Amino acid sequence: MADKNKQQVAVIGAGIIGICSALQLQRAGFAVTLYDENGLAQGCSKGNAGHFATEQVFPLAHPSLLKKLPGMLFNPLGPLRIDWRYGFKALPWFWQFVKNMPSKTYRTNTQALKALNQLAIPAYERLLSEYNLGHLLTKKGSLLTFETTPLSKINAMLRSYLDQGIEVELLDGEHVRLLEPNLAKTITYALLFKEVAHSVDPHLFCLNLAEQFSALGGQFCQQKITSIQPAKQGYTLSCQNQIVTANKVVIAAGAWSNTLLKPLGYKVPLDTERGYHCMLASNYGLSRPVASAERHFIMTPMSQGLRIAGTVEFAGTKRKMNNKRALALLPNAKALLNRSAFSLHANSTWMGCRPSLPDSLPVIGSAPNHDNLYFAFGHQHLGLTQGAVTAELITALCLNHPPQIDIHPYCVSRFSTQPACSKAQPHAQ
Repeated sequence: MADKNKQQVAVIGAGIIGICSALQLQRAGFAVTLYDENGLAQGCSKGNAGHFATEQVFPLAHPSLLKKLPGMLFNPLGPLRIDWRYGFKALPWFWQFVKNMPSKTYRTNTQALKALNQLAIPAYERLLSEYNLGHLLTKKGSLLTFETTPLSKINAMLRSYLDQGIEVELLDGEHVRLLEPNLAKTITYALLFKEVAHSVDPHLFCLNLAEQFSALGGQFCQQKITSIQPAKQGYTLSCQNQIVTANKVVIAAGAWSNTLLKPLGYKVPLDTERGYHCMLASNYGLSRPVASAERHFIMTPMSQGLRIAGTVEFAGTKRKMNNKRALALLPNAKALLNRSAFSLHANSTWMGCRPSLPDSLPVIGSAPNHDNLYFAFGHQHLGLTQGAVTAELITALCLNHPPQIDIHPYCVSRFSTQPACSKAQPHAQ
């Protein structure tokens, strides 16, 4: 049972964001209950690419994408697809996406992403070191490979990363294969990102952190929260078969956060980018994540084999997975692994719903119109990357401490005329 002498905090959503937040809040002295109807880390936190992608500081809404979109959208097995049955519903999201393309907005969003990503791995290192779990973070960097892209364009991309302070090195094909001998000779160049990391088992990574949360007295409840109502001492939460109370509430429900937000008066253009993966029985000797700039996918060596992940699909949260999109990743892996004489077979396939916002930024902060209500969702492709830093920011807010960075860029009020997150105290200098 939760300690009634401590402030009660309900964290809704047991993905990596919710688990990290629950653990940090429990460590900070709150009595925390973590809620999720599906169990611990059963969504994207289980099936993601396992890449702590701190190099990804550039928002998706870049003007160059406009001329590529038609060709991508009409390819049912391409890297980006909109289900025609979902197209009309997705239009408002894409309109907001286009509105984030102007240069000034793009630069502002880049700086906000960079601010989070710069703190991401140090935040995990602090958290994991507390429990002797540092081995869960594998720091061997990652490769972004090129097969047909002209060197001039690769150099321009290299400069853009260097301009953002990202540690990256350009390798020719020979040096790429010295690092990863099993990659294909068709790879002409690669960017080696030196300060990124990966997990050999993202699900186990989450479960290890959840175990620490439980060991500290945190409670996990496998129940669906259907509504949140302000009350005299905080909030009442409706579960499937009971009413519970909490002094503070953190909404970290990923792509399903809007169902709780709308009744409270918050309108957020949250949609889901459905991602897919295939698992191969062997990791084919790879030692780090390998992505392809032209093929738009990533391969990550894991304890169970090689995870091939990628693709973006707009089809909502309810439609069944399209297994053809997962299996379409296999030919790309075959080409990059120089396995032309061999067949690759998927041991398993998976689909998950990434919670995505048009500006590529998450919502992190205090609710403008409700005391003791906090938001931590919408991390799109960077949920695993930003889990620990998000938890630190949310915990600081719950303790009324100044966050490490200015969190106004992540405030929910950026999508409306609502007041800014004034409860978010100035960041520490």
